[in-house]
Amino acid sequence: MTTHVIKMPDLGEGIAEVELVAWHVQPGDSVAEDEVLADVMTDKATVEIPSPVAGRVLTLGGEVGQLLAVGAELIRIEIHGTGDVLAGPAASVGAALSVDTAPSAAPAASVAPAPSAVAERSAPPPGVSSARSADSTPPSAAHNRSIASPAVRARAWEFGVDLNDVPASGPGGRIMQADLDAYAASDAARSVPSTPSAPSTPPSARGASRPEATQATQAVKIVGLRRKIAQKMQESKRRIPHFTYVEEVDVSELETLRERLNAKWGAPRGHLTLLPFLIRGVVLAVREFPQINARFDDEAGVLTRHAAVHVGIATRTDAGLMVPVLRDAQARGLWASATEVTRLADVARSGKIVREELSGSTITITSLGRLGGIVSTPVINHPEVAIVGVNRIVLRPTIRDGAVVARKLMNLSSSFDHRVVDGAQAAGFVQCLRDHLEHPATLFVE
Repeated sequence: MTTHVIKMPDLGEGIAEVELVAWHVQPGDSVAEDEVLADVMTDKATVEIPSPVAGRVLTLGGEVGQLLAVGAELIRIEIHGTGDVLAGPAASVGAALSVDTAPSAAPAASVAPAPSAVAERSAPPPGVSSARSADSTPPSAAHNRSIASPAVRARAWEFGVDLNDVPASGPGGRIMQADLDAYAASDAARSVPSTPSAPSTPPSARGASRPEATQATQAVKIVGLRRKIAQKMQESKRRIPHFTYVEEVDVSELETLRERLNAKWGAPRGHLTLLPFLIRGVVLAVREFPQINARFDDEAGVLTRHAAVHVGIATRTDAGLMVPVLRDAQARGLWASATEVTRLADVARSGKIVREELSGSTITITSLGRLGGIVSTPVINHPEVAIVGVNRIVLRPTIRDGAVVARKLMNLSSSFDHRVVDGAQAAGFVQCLRDHLEHPATLFVE
């Protein structure tokens, strides 16, 4: 028998190490040639590592969440033959990698774009438990292994579903997301107990007569995109002396204009949210305060001011926070910005966003929509020097011309890098942005 050692391949683009985010095999499993062995993550790209040989898994080279250098041992597989075989970083395993962030550049035969195993995870259907211990690993079948993408395998693991039990509808017997959803839903329905008769003792009395049920604790390992987010936020707070400036904005006239535009043009052009107006306001405000639309290289001590406004849009996804970039916002109208923001949010949440769409921003906008609260202290997207935070719109009484009237008010909570942005500059920028939003006609005057 031969021991075939597969090493971590070189994924290009100067990548020196990757993070293990999922194993699809375990020691003792039989694997076929081209079967996916593991998922690894580089920055925000999830890459499948296939097996160049058929055989039986002997050992794994790391645990989920561990960082592996290019060239490090990934896995050992026993195959028929004699002697040991080493598969280096440039071996055939590198030719069949599947990367979820490059669908347009993938060769038709050898590289198939795959959804991110991290970004496509979603909550299980009602009644299906997703609890797992911290050191659990996804189950794998040693024989008769089902065919499914990493995203499907990850969700099956979270649901506690054995993929070998799931009927497949995809080509070649491949299990699709819809197959898993249908099976999980039917399994949940079968597991729902019959409704017991109403108890004679009130719940409060029952609770008082017995000790409270203790909730089991769960240790969750931070891996994949979540760890990348944690590292970036920690680095930003460590390197940047933040200060936050909060200002109230009366958006009553802006909301009236937005509603009228949607009523007249919403059907043919698309629905406008507040965000395109805010983007337009930022574009105009940074013309007067170019220090804000900048990136600071603190190691070189160089502040680069940008003429183009590339707006990072903080976006919630199932995998965590992503910041896709709306490029050249200064050259876009309201509907062009709205269309592109919607597209970026969709590809980010589907796990198909490409690396170039997540880099190069010069200023970021973050909003929690209806959950926006009254005040927030957003963290700057390093190496930018400012982030504009949007809080929720509320109808509140205010005094105008000596009378108490109801107005739609919203706070802007914006953070700045105090090394290169003074308090007066930050206040002036926010006041300029406020003036444009409170007098929306000025948004369309060059």
